Amino acid sequence: MQLIWLRSDLRLHDNTALSAAAQRGPTVAVYLLSPEQWQAHDDAPCKVDFWLRALQPLSAALGQLNIPLLIRSATTWDQAPRVLLELCAQLGVRTLHFNQEYGIHESRRDTAVTQALEAAGVSVQGYLDQLLFQPGSVLTGSGGYFQVFSQFRKVCYSRLHTALPALVSAPKAQLPLSLNADPLPRHIDGFPCPSQALRELWPAGEDEARRRLEQFTDEQIAYYQSERDFPAKPGTSQLSPYLAAGMISPRQCLHAALRCNQGEFESGNPGAVTWINELLWREFYKHILVGYPRVSRHRAFRAHTEALAWRNAPEELAAWQEARTGLPIIDAAMRQLLETGWMHNRLRMIVAMFLTKNLLIDWREGERFFMRHLIDGDLAANNGGWQWSASTGTDSAPYFRIFNPVSQSEKFDSEGRFIKHWLPQLAGLSKKDIHNPAAMGGLFGSADYPAPMVNLPMSRQRALAAFKALPARQDAGGAHA
Repeated sequence: MQLIWLRSDLRLHDNTALSAAAQRGPTVAVYLLSPEQWQAHDDAPCKVDFWLRALQPLSAALGQLNIPLLIRSATTWDQAPRVLLELCAQLGVRTLHFNQEYGIHESRRDTAVTQALEAAGVSVQGYLDQLLFQPGSVLTGSGGYFQVFSQFRKVCYSRLHTALPALVSAPKAQLPLSLNADPLPRHIDGFPCPSQALRELWPAGEDEARRRLEQFTDEQIAYYQSERDFPAKPGTSQLSPYLAAGMISPRQCLHAALRCNQGEFESGNPGAVTWINELLWREFYKHILVGYPRVSRHRAFRAHTEALAWRNAPEELAAWQEARTGLPIIDAAMRQLLETGWMHNRLRMIVAMFLTKNLLIDWREGERFFMRHLIDGDLAANNGGWQWSASTGTDSAPYFRIFNPVSQSEKFDSEGRFIKHWLPQLAGLSKKDIHNPAAMGGLFGSADYPAPMVNLPMSRQRALAAFKALPARQDAGGAHA
């Protein structure tokens, strides 16, 4: 008997571990519920709900192949070795198959499971699946992990030209087993159910992920480069929740992008090339997790920035979290996050830079808040984005580059359409005034919208002074730092 342990790979097609297990013999699938671990990792209730909803169509699809999906509980990952060992003994499993994950806790969990099962005579196979390249295979000339994306991308391009990662065939139906699939949980205690409106925004499952990918590559990818920065436009793929849960694979995304760009990575349609670059950014940040495990431990990638004098300002943090900053583009973005579980990428940069530079509040506060609300919450991407904005990470914005939220708003929401959607109390303002109502002076009399919480030029100078006071920057260090 073969056992496939499903984690962040909730799909039938192009699933490396599932395909390998099914080729080896009769297969059973298992999914572990780990609510205390999810809480420790700040997983958002809407994300947990999204993943649970995905189990319904997945169990049905596996059932068509006579592969039963079992549900087991391992409240924390420390319990995973015992739970899986018991299941293997019960079913007579010879090999456990799983697709690799890359956070430090995930790696430790998988090592512990492997040791426990192999000691009991069960072989364990891990597979490359949620990445295009095995971490450790894309290295600098001196054998280290890349710290600069453009250099990483160049090596990835050369690899893709010589060996494009192939799609894996879906398993075929097996003979029925004398084992039924388990009932699936609809709700997990400690994770409140999201609104029906949010659920309708994000239908769960592999079929929806593939539909979105097809629609994006057919209709929108050609305009991706020119429209992706404008939050009022449907300019992005909105596939990030599906990629984070593995309802679709990066290989499927890459192949779809290449199909509509005559097989080109670096030339052809600028939209397709730009989107492929975004897939490689996702890749880059996951390689960083492996090469520099400290970023999994809430530490800055650039060690010298740990000395930064972040402000302890709980009331200002709460105003940012609750969309009460008095800066419309910030508050509209935060409302989008709170109501939909998702935020447009340009806005993620704007609100992150406002928190870390204008308010000088530790990036870890923002990183945690995002994880607790994002349906696409992913440690590597979220940490990478926050550290980029805070100028503490890889390839980070120079500390003196500080977005002005008003000018960003004027540039990327020039008509104020995004702001008016999320802040209807400002809908009566002109497209000139809506970006900064406070500039109207006494002419702006909206009682239900606050004045700006901070003076932008003065707060910028405060951030510059804090960064200038840091000790000299050092290299980010080796793989085990």
